[in-house]
This record gives sequence, structure tokens and C-alpha cells, in this order.
Amino acid sequence: MNSGPGIAPVPLTLPDLGAAFPGPFPTSPHAVTADRHLRRWAAERNLPVPADELRTLCGITSQGIVRALPTADLDSLLLAAELFLWLVAFDDTHGETTAAADPAALVGHIDELTGVLADNTPTSPPGPFTTALRDLLDRIRDRATPSQYLTLTGHLRGNLRGLIWEAHHLNDPSRVPLHTYRTMRPLTVFARTLTAITPIALSYELPDRHGAAHLVDRSESAVACLAGWVNDLASYSREASRSPVPPLSLPTLLMREHRLQLPEALRAAARLCDEQAVAARTLIDELSANGPSPLTCHAQALEHIVHAFIWHIDHDRYTTP
Repeated sequence: MNSGPGIAPVPLTLPDLGAAFPGPFPTSPHAVTADRHLRRWAAERNLPVPADELRTLCGITSQGIVRALPTADLDSLLLAAELFLWLVAFDDTHGETTAAADPAALVGHIDELTGVLADNTPTSPPGPFTTALRDLLDRIRDRATPSQYLTLTGHLRGNLRGLIWEAHHLNDPSRVPLHTYRTMRPLTVFARTLTAITPIALSYELPDRHGAAHLVDRSESAVACLAGWVNDLASYSREASRSPVPPLSLPTLLMREHRLQLPEALRAAARLCDEQAVAARTLIDELSANGPSPLTCHAQALEHIVHAFIWHIDHDRYTTP
């Protein structure tokens, strides 16, 4: 891997998450169908993603979603895949380095999307991402309970807020304290939005009792944190090779905060992933401790989401600059 443009590769230390989440991981049989469907869907919505990038995005999304939702029916699987592809494509198109160069443009795009989330009537012709989101939300609303819909749209707002925060700091990650990054990273990895659409896709309703809700939130937060850190390690080479500035990423912040060299920071990040995997495993087991129930369904769903993020570590999206 590269520590920056023109700098000699540094071996990447990956976490060993097999003790907490052993394979093999269950997979839906609909991966090929999902991939083809996503390519058609993105073309029909005129999403402004270059063809090669779109092919990669559709591939990783379809393969990830069949691991995150291995028991979902085909229609539910495809709807969840569309939503996740929409998020990642929007981030790749208007977030990250593009947003760092022109944060005001990102804010304008997000303002338009926030209007959709609030059910506002558009005041100007909507862009393709706005039109696609409105269609997605209409279809999700038809399937979701009011509580499920509010949870999902709340997490989507969090994702958009996280993208603005990320754009503000990409050009100078040294300003970001590690504890702040721990709080904000789950918003930019989109795992909580995936956990929010899962009960909709699998047709179960989580109880709203205070104790159960608190345990669900802790479990989802642990999974989202793990997903963010795993993604940081998986994508570090790609991000470091694309910018003269170190990535806004867990290894970068560990280097600064603990005065580590890059190889040490990568090993430290891998250890943190291992520890976070154990924490997530413990909470997932606690969630399913009382026998068959919606909480047990959700615990299994969270485990499958972890499987999807573990699987993606070796994907070409992250090994190819």
C-alpha cells in the first residue's frame, strides 16, 4: 500500500476478525441479478457516475447486500441495494475530494436532499440524485411502519450531516481529535442506514421498550464503529494514493495522536478493529439471549451486516487506486 503519492508501499496490517465472526458467511443467491438490476437502475436514474466506476460500485454493492441480507426476498434485497448504491454513488460524486475542493456545492446538493427528506415541494428542477431519492423514499414508505420510516430517514440525515463534516476536515485531518472521529465516522460509513432498512426488508418490528431500545442502539453503534474502522483499513491505500494529504482515517489520526509511524499506526488500527469486533459480538449475543423474538432477528441481521463489511476488505475497489 502507499503512504502517499510517490512514497514506497507500506505493508497493510489487516485485522483477524474470524474469532468473533467466523465464516463461511451465508449469501443470498441473487448476487448476479442484483448486479444487473443496479446497473439498469443507475442508468435509468441518470446517476452521473463514470461507467467503469459504476460497474465497480454495482459489483461491490450487490455482493455486499447479498451478505448483509442473505434471507431477504428479491424485491426487498433490490430496494436495499438501490438505497446503498445511491448513498455511495452520491458520496463518490459530490463528497470526499470533490467536496473538499468546493464545500459550498456539497451543501447545496445536501440542502436539496434534505428537502426531499422533509417532504418539501422542490423549488427548482431536481438533480438525478434528488429524483432517485424521492422515488426510493416513496417505495420505502409503502413498506415501512411510521416508526421504521422515521428511523431510516433520521439516519439518512445523519449521513448527509457526516458528509459535510468530512468535507470540512479532508484537507487538514490533523485538526480532528480521535474522540471526535470515533463519534462522526459511523455517520460516513452508512452502516446505521443499512441497519435501519433491515427490519423493513425482513418484515420485523423492533420493540420500543426503553431497555430493549437502549441495547439495540448500543449494538448498532458497535457494528457501525467496527464497519467504519474496517473500511478505514481497507481503503487506506486507495485514499492515500489519491491525495498529497493523509486520509481522514483511523490510521492517520493514530499516527498524530500517539506519535506513531505509519506501520505502527496500521497495526494499532487492526488491533482496535479486533477489540471492536469482540465488543460487537458480545452485544449481538446479548441481544439474542432471550430466545426467538424481533430482537433475535435483529441480532442475526447485525451479524450479517458485519459479514458484509468484513467481506469487502479485499475488494478491487480498495486495492486499485
